[in-house]
Amino acid sequence: MTKQRLTILGATGSIGASTLDVVGRHPDRFEVVALTGHRRLDVLEAQCRRHRPRYAVVGDAADARHLATSLSGVGTEVLAGPQALEHVASLPEVDAVMAAIVGAAGLPPTLAAVRSGKRILLANKEALVMAGAVFMAEVARCGATLLPIDSEHNAVFQSLPFGFDGNLRSSGVRKILLTASGGPFRTTPIDRLAEVSPDQACAHPNWVMGRKISVDSATMMNKGLEVIEARWLFNAAPEQIEVVIHPQSIIHSLVQYVDGSVVAELGNPDMRTPIAHALAYPERIDSGVASLDLFEVLQLNFERPDLHRFPCLALAYRALAAGGSAPAVLNAANEVAVSAFLDGTLPFLRIADVISASLDGVPSRPVADLEAVLAADADGRAAARQVVERFTKSR
Repeated sequence: MTKQRLTILGATGSIGASTLDVVGRHPDRFEVVALTGHRRLDVLEAQCRRHRPRYAVVGDAADARHLATSLSGVGTEVLAGPQALEHVASLPEVDAVMAAIVGAAGLPPTLAAVRSGKRILLANKEALVMAGAVFMAEVARCGATLLPIDSEHNAVFQSLPFGFDGNLRSSGVRKILLTASGGPFRTTPIDRLAEVSPDQACAHPNWVMGRKISVDSATMMNKGLEVIEARWLFNAAPEQIEVVIHPQSIIHSLVQYVDGSVVAELGNPDMRTPIAHALAYPERIDSGVASLDLFEVLQLNFERPDLHRFPCLALAYRALAAGGSAPAVLNAANEVAVSAFLDGTLPFLRIADVISASLDGVPSRPVADLEAVLAADADGRAAARQVVERFTKSR
């Protein structure tokens, strides 16, 4: 069997670590060519010693020198900076790229992989949120293969007909149902949300995730970004995508068909399942995840999302309806607001206010290329920082 050769962008995060766990279970199937990380050099060093990639990429030259010294004798060449990320994402010898860098920073290397015609395992939802039309046009032009890693989109992918051609109507699909856990504050009295701490917001009841995405889950912006991502992945109109709160996180998403059937993908909440599915697709391999025991589940509950409690979800639908640069502004403002909340300079309930004010302050305009996307991202960040500063001064 010919090994599949991999670059893992964002190897030190939770998705990257889970990917390496699955890869490590199948040394006969996979070979790691490149690993990238940003700040967690100790984790990246351990991963390089375990998997011995040809390349490792870090954020800056000083970190690269430090890591190169630590990896002396391992045989891994250490590179630094954004251009190095694009380089390892487009290496001729690489077959597949796990795109797991969180936020806007993941867009350029993911696009580099697309333009090299790679098999893209997409965990960086911001690539489609910011640049959906541009990104999907490049996928088609370059013959890249796109497989979703988010548990919800992977579940939709598994629930659609095999060989889905991008036309929901001809496939008999009425609606895509994205499930959401509701995060840690689903039942918390709203008047208590003003005082929640970053640690409380990051204490997700079902999933182990990084701090930024955990806050996004607490505000349900994560689900809003997934709505925008689903629009592009499955060529779906906004009204064909519905969010359903499902606190147990057992049903990962569903597809509703015109004949009345609803097809769902179920499993224990562990990202190794969708990762293994995409790595081996269309085959199936062991992921290390225990099979779901329905006798232990006992019950499955469903709720409509409360947009008063979760205004960020409504803001995402607003940006999707506006189109053009609005989703990029939404994402940029959210990143700034969440960072300020995690730094302790912005109250939890102000996250949505920052995003809303940024959408108001940066008019939507057409987006035809990556440069326009990045310009919208910069404008959204600048607007959000001004709003954060204003809120901070008024406290």
